[in-house]
Amino acid sequence: MDLGLTDKRVLVTGATRGIGRATARAFADEGARVAVTYHTSEAAAEQVVKELGGEERALAVPYDLADPASVRAAVRRVEERWGGVDVLVANAQTWVWINPEDLPAYEDLPLDEWLGRFRENVEGHLWTVREVLRGMRRRGWGRVVLLSSVTALHGNPGSEVYGAAKAALHGFVRGLMWTRDGVLANVVAPGGTLTESLDNVDPELVAQAARDTPSGRLSTAEDVARLVVFLGSAANGNVNGEIVRTAGGR
Repeated sequence: MDLGLTDKRVLVTGATRGIGRATARAFADEGARVAVTYHTSEAAAEQVVKELGGEERALAVPYDLADPASVRAAVRRVEERWGGVDVLVANAQTWVWINPEDLPAYEDLPLDEWLGRFRENVEGHLWTVREVLRGMRRRGWGRVVLLSSVTALHGNPGSEVYGAAKAALHGFVRGLMWTRDGVLANVVAPGGTLTESLDNVDPELVAQAARDTPSGRLSTAEDVARLVVFLGSAANGNVNGEIVRTAGGR
């Protein structure tokens, strides 16, 4: 199947590791030019650029979800380099995995500890979409893929704030799907995924999660990336406004 991605200009936020890195590679494998954003490690982003074919095919861009000026500057840099953004994959997030047993009760969470993260993980994506959408409309073609989590659908212990932020993206895409002008927008909601974020998790917890999954295994970052690439491609002719799980049936 021809995905129609040759020389398409793709912006993948949070692309130095995990799902973002796998997604950047998958787009590059289809002939796209890929801009990868980073928040803390320029060296890690430059390593991804090398993996994607060097500066002729890829670009490392600083990006901070919490800063609208940084979001705007990141998009402008890609536009200046390649003339626009055809595909946005909004993958960046500021959350870290925390064992639910280590979390205080929701009502005991310090307000300043969770409110900022909630806003970053909602508003940062809305700002980013806003920056690319005008150009997509003008060119009459665009794809937006937002990364969420099945936690927003079925919940987990201690997931109140995280789930609320991800669920906000679901509501956002249901409005965004009316953009028209050749622009399609969807959400991908992974379940437990075998990335670096699980490196410090008790292996037995990971094994139990796999046993509790109908497919018998957790997803890999590449499993998620393949779905994102399809939704972000010309092969996706009319999938729009959907929240698509990639969680082995969970």
